[in-house]
Amino acid sequence: MKLRAFSLCNLLLAVALATLHFSAQASDTLRIEGGRVSGTVSSDGRISIFKGIPFAAPPVGDLRWKAPQPVKKWSGVKVCDAFGPSPMQNEPAPFSMWSAEFLIPKAPISEDCLYLNVWTDKQGKTTAKKPVVVWIYGGGFVSGGAGCAIYDGEATARKGVVFVSINYRVGAFGFFAHPELTKESGKNASGNYALMDQIAALKWVKKNIAQFGGDPENVTIAGQSAGSMSVNCLVVSPQAKGLFNKAIAESGAGFGRNYPSLKQAEEAGLKAGEKLNATSLAALRKVPAEEILKNITTYRGPITDGLVLPESVSTIYQAGKQNAVTLLTGWNQNENAVAKPKNAADFQAQYNQQYGPIAQTFFQYYPAQSDAEAAHSQDELARDMSYGIQNYSWAQAQAQQGKGAYLYRFTRKLPATGIYAQYGAFHTGEVAYAYDNLRFIDRALRPLNATDDQIANVMSAYWVNFIKTGNPNGTGLPQWPAFNTNAPQMIMLGDEIKAGPLTEQPALDFLIEQAAKR
Repeated sequence: MKLRAFSLCNLLLAVALATLHFSAQASDTLRIEGGRVSGTVSSDGRISIFKGIPFAAPPVGDLRWKAPQPVKKWSGVKVCDAFGPSPMQNEPAPFSMWSAEFLIPKAPISEDCLYLNVWTDKQGKTTAKKPVVVWIYGGGFVSGGAGCAIYDGEATARKGVVFVSINYRVGAFGFFAHPELTKESGKNASGNYALMDQIAALKWVKKNIAQFGGDPENVTIAGQSAGSMSVNCLVVSPQAKGLFNKAIAESGAGFGRNYPSLKQAEEAGLKAGEKLNATSLAALRKVPAEEILKNITTYRGPITDGLVLPESVSTIYQAGKQNAVTLLTGWNQNENAVAKPKNAADFQAQYNQQYGPIAQTFFQYYPAQSDAEAAHSQDELARDMSYGIQNYSWAQAQAQQGKGAYLYRFTRKLPATGIYAQYGAFHTGEVAYAYDNLRFIDRALRPLNATDDQIANVMSAYWVNFIKTGNPNGTGLPQWPAFNTNAPQMIMLGDEIKAGPLTEQPALDFLIEQAAKR
């Protein structure tokens, strides 16, 4: 009887100690730049989650339109258990093909937005340093935030990767040049505050990610849409040198894009000040954020400022001055559905006029013998002009310089109901598959099935392998060949996953050649 009592006491003590140990794990604190932080853990206690870690001082007041400044140190332990505010933008509402899980939370939204989030395996402290991926969201450079449901990092962290998502300023808060700002900077540049935020976050990763089990020498930057364009800018920016060694770029790049010059952006900044009756920088910084948001609506992306972006993306690549990376890039089958396509006659008339004697070559790639065929060609053309030629050009530039590149096409038409049934493999549709986040998709609107689960399993494995090694291939996966300019191939990620020739290469080459002549 006494033995049983002793054993029971031991059991209770063991349970108590286990509970205490779990509590200690759940409330572990880490010392980082600025002070100590605590986070939360996943439901099974395996993944540590830190949300809302400040990586720079709030860019408000006199820090509006300044390069991100160091975080202010805090005392005690900062509890990082919720996303920081999304950057200043209009309140999100579902539109077009994007339902709520593709958008930021309705609140909080604020100028005070420079926060990041980390997901990491709790075992990371006692094992080898893990590869790191830093996620940069899209949103046309005027919206978006790290708090979007499909950007969750837990599933990727479970596969041995430290996942970091970051915020950056958007719209007129992220891209605004002005002669006084240029003078104030001391570097004869202004405007690219969004890109500066991204670089500041990457510097934070370099300094602090080892505390979370991450390897600061094995960092992949990844993004989609404007996030992918950001990745492209970072790859060519001398300000980002040494902060990463791999890049994932989904549907977006800057090849052939004419980003405004610093002078053009400064002139636009002066006009914006006149519109707000704020003719000095001091006055502009006193304008309420809501008024800036409402009245300055022309800023939609990077500026060739001579500092963050010294020259155009194409020029920097042609000179071989870009930062060395291995690249995984591609686009989706139905990126840009045309809402109201022209009929065949009008479509033919438009491009006969545009291309003249070589119009027949154009119509070989984008035929228009019937209204239905013309409508399909317009969707294909919109996709290729917006994303195809961008990411294809980037893969080409990489391969021509002997740098590794892997090209994909996402072709899965997401199952959907109601208004969402009209969209196929739409812009952003691949993100939840690539990061194994289908659990966040609204199944009432999009009744996904076993095929979707299988695609997500394969895609997320490719992505994780690339993040770890720079090569997406692995045991049990269909072979994904590296991009080769002599015989370009890509992998199709859809109902069937297989590699094959880039069949639209002639069409893309034609569009690129014609664009260069304009």
